[in-house]
Amino acid sequence: MKQKSIVVAAAVFLVLVFGLGAVYYQNQKAEKAAQTAKENAVALLRAHSPSFGNISAPVHIVEFLDPACGTCRDFYPRVKQLMAAHPGKIRVSVRYAPFHTGSDQVVRVMEAARNQGLFKETLEALFASQELWVRNHTAHLDLIWPSLSGIGLDMERLKADMVRPEVAQLIQQDLVDANTLDVTMTPEFFVNGKPLPSFGFEELKKLVEDALAEANRK
Repeated sequence: MKQKSIVVAAAVFLVLVFGLGAVYYQNQKAEKAAQTAKENAVALLRAHSPSFGNISAPVHIVEFLDPACGTCRDFYPRVKQLMAAHPGKIRVSVRYAPFHTGSDQVVRVMEAARNQGLFKETLEALFASQELWVRNHTAHLDLIWPSLSGIGLDMERLKADMVRPEVAQLIQQDLVDANTLDVTMTPEFFVNGKPLPSFGFEELKKLVEDALAEANRK
């Protein structure tokens, strides 16, 4: 009986040590990410980045996004709801992190659509039809066109614009900045320069609410 109690106590101790170790590791990881973002603030936001919301908003979310990412698609309406819940208080800027095979070509389409003032409509159409053009974690450019046919794009102009060298340079810059900031997955969010302490929408919401509260105190 005594030996059994010792075994149980040892098991409980190991679980406790493991739990504390996991918390410590997560805290260290969050602190490292925050320090990296602070040291590389210039890499967080570029003038070329698409942006939504009030340019003078006290809370600025920067999202590294891949149009072929299912989690990016799922987060998109929730981020819109968060903005709607705080009208004029939140701005969102999009950075590209096309990690899926073929996704860089889809980003080219998004940038070409932005030249026609239809970036948001194109992004939403791509997310809505994502299951049709993303197969086995690979983006298939030839399958996206039917999804974009009803949003008013000049398709001939779009296909010409998407192959312009400046579009490739923009994507490359975003990928370099993602690497600098240790962005390895999408979506990745920064709120007023701070990375999420851990991934999740509730974590994003909490960071936004903290930023809003801090802005109200000023």
